[in-house]
Amino acid sequence: MAKLSTEELLEQFKELTLIELSEFVKAFEETFEVTAAAPVAVAGPAAAGGAPAEEVEEKDSFDVILEAAGDKKIQVIKTVRELTSLGLGEAKAVVDGAPKAVLEGANKETADKAKAALEEAGATVTLK
Repeated sequence: MAKLSTEELLEQFKELTLIELSEFVKAFEETFEVTAAAPVAVAGPAAAGGAPAEEVEEKDSFDVILEAAGDKKIQVIKTVRELTSLGLGEAKAVVDGAPKAVLEGANKETADKAKAALEEAGATVTLK
């Protein structure tokens, strides 16, 4: 078996559906006893091309939606910055534009932690 180059591997991954990619990541984690550091980054690009109709199984990715900032807007902006890689202006735009997604395609554990952190900061949050 010939070894595939990085480019060849990426081309193969581009052909996978979102569910197939998710199954691959799980198998990779189990085989090499590692955890994907950024599951959002892995699922993000594939989600644009994937068909939501395929998600008939138990839901394994969640969007964390900021419904309202509440009266502690500055604390909520700080929390948004901690949860994302957004700069101050971008985080403020997310908070000002509520309802708005803070995280998209996050796993259950990450989504729950983000929801708890935002609620602790005074925001109203929903998971979808």
